[in-house]
Amino acid sequence: MAARHLAKAGFAVEVILLGHRDQLSGDAAGAAAAWAGRVREGVPETLPPCSLVIDALFGAGLSRDLDGEARALVERVNASGLPVLAVDVPSGLDGDTGAVRGAAIRATETVTFVAFKPGHLLQPGRALCGDLHCAEIGTGAALSAGLAACPALFRNGPDLWGAAFPQLTGESHKYTRGHALVLSGPAWRTGAARLAARGALRVGAGLVTVASPADALPENAAQLTAIMLRPCESADDLDDLLTDERLNAVLLGPGLGSGEPARERVMVAASAGRALVLDADALTSFKGQAATLAAHIRDGEARAGLTPHAGEVARLFAGAGAGGEGRGKAEQTRRAAALSGAVVVLKGGDTVIADPDGRVAINDHATPWLGTAGAGDVLGGLIAGLLAQGMAPFEAACAGVWLHGDAGLRHGPGLIAEDIPELMPQVLSALLSGLSCGLPPRVR
Repeated sequence: MAARHLAKAGFAVEVILLGHRDQLSGDAAGAAAAWAGRVREGVPETLPPCSLVIDALFGAGLSRDLDGEARALVERVNASGLPVLAVDVPSGLDGDTGAVRGAAIRATETVTFVAFKPGHLLQPGRALCGDLHCAEIGTGAALSAGLAACPALFRNGPDLWGAAFPQLTGESHKYTRGHALVLSGPAWRTGAARLAARGALRVGAGLVTVASPADALPENAAQLTAIMLRPCESADDLDDLLTDERLNAVLLGPGLGSGEPARERVMVAASAGRALVLDADALTSFKGQAATLAAHIRDGEARAGLTPHAGEVARLFAGAGAGGEGRGKAEQTRRAAALSGAVVVLKGGDTVIADPDGRVAINDHATPWLGTAGAGDVLGGLIAGLLAQGMAPFEAACAGVWLHGDAGLRHGPGLIAEDIPELMPQVLSALLSGLSCGLPPRVR
């Protein structure tokens, strides 16, 4: 069909068919019958001279690895250096997981229809797709955040969580905007907590406090101004702090130190029923004890979010059946959320956010420049700051990931973690302006 329309528009077109024309059936046979030009069957030794390759070998439902002539043709196209427009997905790409099935086309651009598939957004599929386009083809289905054939799977963006994003009114003041508490590690290990606290404050929390051991108070005080400080040496001290019900969101993990003291602090925070973000050392401290952590979260009725990278997921859920073996990242994150009873943010170039209720969002609004020391600590702070303002954990996690990515896209090369909170005024201004107009903003 593509060949017929292009030829009608005046382009010179050659068709290569992997197979035999007389074996086609259904719509494929009808489209072939309507094509009056030549069809070359099999894999040519060299591609014919052309300025564009349209890849329509296989669609999103590929269920086996490419081999034989199919793999040879894919590798020949990739070796040609020609620009490639892929139809639906680059051939050889698993549309559900983004995995390569033996070999896959490296497309310059990809056009899909009605809605994106998970494989368009998950790595390595996202890199193989090139520039993505989603086209309506007469089905009458409205384009939305939902992904094709997956009612609980979404592409992360303001259209998913914008309606729940905190908005200020004339009656707003610092005490109505929540109070986030970030636990710091001891002296010489305080930077991560400060980065997180700065993120929480910049994203809109009315107040932020860093609680640290006494030996770290001077170190933190030398670098914090609007962020308050409280001493906290032990789980008992944290328990005393949380008698103040205004402290409504707690972040534990960045630079905290791992082991029994960290586990005790998590238990205290979870039992207090506060909104809770656990990262880094707080997760490592429960290595192989996902069920124990889940019990604390469940018993305290905490609104919890976990923000691990792949290694932390593997350690936390060791033996619990949430590993990535044979599963796509979306399914792995969904299982982790169900097992933990918390929202799970599985970080990476294709961050996935999952809720225990089964909802999953895939984030493609980001940049590799975010792969820098401390960026994950800021992300934890952004999520904690949104939780403090009353967002539900899934929406807060999705929004935090998107805002974090937007800051990275705005800054680009040379980004360091300290830049991310300072970009929040620009990010939030564009977001809120777009939400008021009903047009979610995109940097790219």
